[in-house]
Amino acid sequence: MTQRKSNALKGGKPPPSALLHYPFTLCLENLPLESLVYNHREVMGNAQSGGIPREILDDLKLTTRFSESEITQWYENFQKQCPTGRITLKQFEEIYAKFFPESDAKAYAQHVFRSFDANDDGTLDFKEYVVALHMTSSGKSTLKLEWAFSLFDVDKNGYVTKPEVTELSQALFSLIPKSKQASLPSDESTPEKRAEKLWAIFDKKDNERVAEGEFITAVQSNEVALRLIQYDHK
Repeated sequence: MTQRKSNALKGGKPPPSALLHYPFTLCLENLPLESLVYNHREVMGNAQSGGIPREILDDLKLTTRFSESEITQWYENFQKQCPTGRITLKQFEEIYAKFFPESDAKAYAQHVFRSFDANDDGTLDFKEYVVALHMTSSGKSTLKLEWAFSLFDVDKNGYVTKPEVTELSQALFSLIPKSKQASLPSDESTPEKRAEKLWAIFDKKDNERVAEGEFITAVQSNEVALRLIQYDHK
């Protein structure tokens, strides 16, 4: 674990680069999350007792930046904390509730969960979980923005619409503690105002839509847009 991650996990505020992925590390770092532990033990998919299946390991080594030792250790921790080999939406919501105790994180957690549930089966397995970590913790900003686009693309049709921007803006706004909402700029003091501000940056009419490339280009070139698409902890 890097020093930056260690500091965050010890109770300090996570650095800005960690805001998109920090909640995911809660389970993989083998922290005492009793809500994720079941009374029975099932083995994920075709997993062999005591180790990660070779085909899953090889696939994750190819598709992520993580080493074999990292993936293997995370698998062991995942199996201990999530004995069924899967995380349900309810459990995922509980993780976010712990990370945002002063806010209502349920809606945002649901959107994040949806973006990582690749096969739409209502759970996250180990492979989906590690891919999630890879996408949100990668040093490549484009990869993070591709994930951010999938977060805003609620219906998964390859485009983002103004209603979807409004829906995500509402979820993100709910992460901000009420004590801090009063100090927000006047043009960002409500979810609707934040959505209007972000949509204006995309330079689209209300009935138009934003493609992935347009979304990434707009956010990369505008610091305000980058701030509005994620939780602003300041």
